[in-house]
Amino acid sequence: MKIERLSQDKIRIFLTFDDLLERGIHKDDMWREPPKLHELFLEMMEQAYTELGFDASGPLAVEVLAMPAQGMVIIITRGKVNEAEDASAEDEDELEEDIYDMEVTMEQSDVMMYSFRDFEDVIAAAGQLQSSQLTEGGRLYAYKGKYILAIEPTHVEQAKYNAVIALLAEYGDATSVTFAVLEEYGKVIMPENAVREICSHFQL
Repeated sequence: MKIERLSQDKIRIFLTFDDLLERGIHKDDMWREPPKLHELFLEMMEQAYTELGFDASGPLAVEVLAMPAQGMVIIITRGKVNEAEDASAEDEDELEEDIYDMEVTMEQSDVMMYSFRDFEDVIAAAGQLQSSQLTEGGRLYAYKGKYILAIEPTHVEQAKYNAVIALLAEYGDATSVTFAVLEEYGKVIMPENAVREICSHFQL
């Protein structure tokens, strides 16, 4: 579980599938098991308070983005509470009541998004993807000093989906950056057919 602060009242939490499995939550449970997700949310809020001092009291806006190729990204925005409530010491029961005072939106994205520290790793991954006839599609971005390869499911045969994920994970890391963030803040290096383009220009 990776937690980062985006602003004073906003944090982002990234959970890989290993994180979810450790807590008894499978990919399909993201939408079907509210009790499990509630326990997970309590754990996340406790860790966010311990690591970042983020107090989850008051109204919360929770955005959940499930990415079957990477895991789950959760963005939590804290609403304004009055100073008296914020300063008062709340017991566990009161905190749990506050957690129910939230607005939750859930989305799902099937785009496979993996980050690479070195361009050599991008070249190696692209070479394996093409030589294994897994895909020739993809977009390549530069974002915060890393290369991010995004592959949409339409460019991958369903039977090869897991093989593509396994290969990408061998050379890169699943990233919590969303497609929308990349489009707005990232730099597009190759807008389409990135795997094919990389292999044609950087043959090993």
